[in-house]
Amino acid sequence: MELKNKRVLVVGLGKSGIAAAMFLRRQGARVTVSDARSAVALAKEIPALLDAGIMVESGGHGLLTFRRQDLIVISPGVPLDTPEVKQVIGYGVPVIGELELASRFLKGRIVAVTGSNGKTTTTTLLGKILSESGAPTLVGGNIGRPVIDLIPESTDETLNVLEVSSFQLETIEQLRPWIAVVLNITPDHLDRHGSFENYAAMKARITERQQADDFLILNAEDKPTQMVAAKTKAQIFWFSSRRPIKQGTFVHGESVVFLPREGGKAEPILPVAEIPLKGSHNVENVLAAVCAARLAGVPAETIRATVASFKAVEHRLEFVRSFDGVEYFNDSKATNVDAAMKAVAAFPGGIHLILGGKDKDSDYTTMAPLLRERVKAVYTIGSAAEKIERELGGVVKMVEAGTLDAAVREARETATAGDVVLLAPACSSFDQFESYEHRGRVFRQIVEELG
Repeated sequence: MELKNKRVLVVGLGKSGIAAAMFLRRQGARVTVSDARSAVALAKEIPALLDAGIMVESGGHGLLTFRRQDLIVISPGVPLDTPEVKQVIGYGVPVIGELELASRFLKGRIVAVTGSNGKTTTTTLLGKILSESGAPTLVGGNIGRPVIDLIPESTDETLNVLEVSSFQLETIEQLRPWIAVVLNITPDHLDRHGSFENYAAMKARITERQQADDFLILNAEDKPTQMVAAKTKAQIFWFSSRRPIKQGTFVHGESVVFLPREGGKAEPILPVAEIPLKGSHNVENVLAAVCAARLAGVPAETIRATVASFKAVEHRLEFVRSFDGVEYFNDSKATNVDAAMKAVAAFPGGIHLILGGKDKDSDYTTMAPLLRERVKAVYTIGSAAEKIERELGGVVKMVEAGTLDAAVREARETATAGDVVLLAPACSSFDQFESYEHRGRVFRQIVEELG
């Protein structure tokens, strides 16, 4: 892909947008960036961009700016139906995302992980397993480090383990993972994709370019994920925590086993008891990572040792502290209903649950049976609070906390020894916080200051 002297517009100045702009400039492109935020809001980013010779458009998108380009690179947070983007697509201007751009320059093989929930845990664990095996390994994508930043370190031998979101998959064209993993597909980002069918179709795009010598790993217990099998040319491997499967990983008795081919002999990998992460959903994440690692040639003993020493990912069912006999857990990354339910299901009961944030057109009523069974009280925060209270009112005790600080302090007053205070918001963070990480850090700080 020749970029020298090409006019390229980068839309959206998030982490990946800035990384893309800087990369394009180093490739000799004539780069402009455009962001809807004001120059004041972008005060930290603009000087470095100008110093690199990149033009900056802030406070909105100008249609002429879009039309004068040879290529447009949009950040994951920018929808394809943004009016200016929609128009230039109609004019025939190529529009891709940072993931697609990076994949055209990244050396080595790509191992891509997607799913509604569990992506970060699985990607992090898999990256650690591959690295511990001695393989040159890089980890990035939606997990925090833009894929484009991996390019300088990548070689022909590198295994690039990438967490990819539906937003990133929306703008791929040539991305071809050697190993692709789809953990699960449950309702999420419906405010962006419009329907569950559209959202599921975006997830399925991960296998669009795969060929017969590639691998696709799917959840045998998740029906929408099963449907992806019909859309691939890759070799399909499955994982299941409930039953034996023909080819892949599953729980047999008290052990995680790997079956390399139909009719073959199951190979024991590790006892389930050695998985240090809470919740049955994390058993599934481990099964997926084990399957990918074995397909990549990692020995069972390396996998076992790495899994046994693995600690929970930050903001993912992360134990914060115990105070007056009450345990506090941070699952700020539970940004949809299904993830919040998995977090609740990880505890037998006595839960004080903090719910709320920015709604994603979610249906909270599906939480009712589980909340009735395990939750003592729900503390609502953020702009989704009223909707949550309306849909779950009468199911459990509701406390209108408003803010995270108030929710923690209300829960502290109510909880008794043996109870759990759990932040699993089922919503995005963008009404009161910069990100789910910011929300999780604030929660930890509030909890650490109790006493």
